[in-house]
Amino acid sequence: MDTLIMVAQLLLGLSILVGLHEMGHLLAAKIFGMRVEKFSIGFPPKIAGFQWKGTEYSIGAIPLGGFVKISGMVDESLDSEQMSAEPQPWEFRSKPAWQRLIVMLGGIFVNVVTGVIIFVFLVYDRGETFYSRDQVMEHGIVAYDIGKQIGLQDGDKILDINGIPYESVNDLSSGDALLSSDGFYTVERDGERLRVEIPRGFINSFSNEESMSNFVQIRFPFAVLDVSPDGNAEKAGLQPGDKILSVNETEVYYFNELQAALEEQKGKEVALTIERDKQELITQVEVSEEGTIGIAVENLLEPVKKTYSFMQSIPIGTERAFSIVIINARAMGKMFTGEVSAKNVSGPIGMAKIYGSTWDWTKFWSITGLISMILAFMNLLPIPALDGGHVMFLLYEMISGRSPSDRFLENAQKVGMVLLLAIMVFAIGNDILKLFTGA
Repeated sequence: MDTLIMVAQLLLGLSILVGLHEMGHLLAAKIFGMRVEKFSIGFPPKIAGFQWKGTEYSIGAIPLGGFVKISGMVDESLDSEQMSAEPQPWEFRSKPAWQRLIVMLGGIFVNVVTGVIIFVFLVYDRGETFYSRDQVMEHGIVAYDIGKQIGLQDGDKILDINGIPYESVNDLSSGDALLSSDGFYTVERDGERLRVEIPRGFINSFSNEESMSNFVQIRFPFAVLDVSPDGNAEKAGLQPGDKILSVNETEVYYFNELQAALEEQKGKEVALTIERDKQELITQVEVSEEGTIGIAVENLLEPVKKTYSFMQSIPIGTERAFSIVIINARAMGKMFTGEVSAKNVSGPIGMAKIYGSTWDWTKFWSITGLISMILAFMNLLPIPALDGGHVMFLLYEMISGRSPSDRFLENAQKVGMVLLLAIMVFAIGNDILKLFTGA
């Protein structure tokens, strides 16, 4: 069932984005009087379709893309027979270069607008909930394995990133931080200021969603939320709402301090000092070999919550949408230098895992908005067979006054398709490798 939910979310998200992208091309083409022969969400073989106003609309069996076929255009169909005939007034090739440029940018434009609209409405509907820099300065952080690898420690108070104050604890693992050159965190530890370097290529440590939770987290005070039936805590008389103050007279205020104290006492009996109804009690409890006593805890630290009007949401949502493009461009640049591993490239399996195995509409639209902006960026790359390849050749034509020959465009299209196929095979190979290695 978990796999079905992941696949369903991926197919729905891609169908929405691909459909809108191709609709951008179709509408622009029709505005300029071009004949659009086919519009498909998914690749052949065709599952279903219908004819309307001279265009065949269909759904393909391979749901990892889509296309529009515009008369007189060298595209993935490589219809050389049509291109060998005399140009007709309704064909793509008969129109001025500026009109053809707009048609090719239509899908990218729609993906950008879609991404921006999604993020604007998410900001307006959900606002923001986060732990602030002030809270980090008050309580410090818990450093997990990835954080400890670069020298962070439990209790560190992170002052800034690259000398610039941040707003949210989420900023500590943002693309801006992890992709920065010669980056660093300024840390206050035991009353001293330290500089913790962010190593080059550190972003490679964050290859999946689970690794994000293995970096740092704000420390939080806690109380007992629930007690496992017939567990050691229940046998010792612990109840929901209890606050654990100490373990064997070692004071614990934060949950990570409790975990550390119990870890040291695996398989032993310890004395817990607890607060219940403003009274202190002492009870003995057996610690399991795993360092647990059978409780669930609640976080007593209230996050910061912000709400925005619709007008306030527009610039914030727009900035978030375009920051995705900037971060991906920076990551791609560092990939060519070897600083960012190509193993971070994901295909459809990786995308499905990002959506997750639970259907959360907020997360669904957040990821769909993110993918929409990435699709716009990727399609703008100057690779033949992508929109950006067509844009590159059209700009050459507009600047030089000469258009590349149909034969050149056909060959370029073939090279681009082979390149895209190789990238897709590589991405799917990465996905499969991660499934087996757990990366």
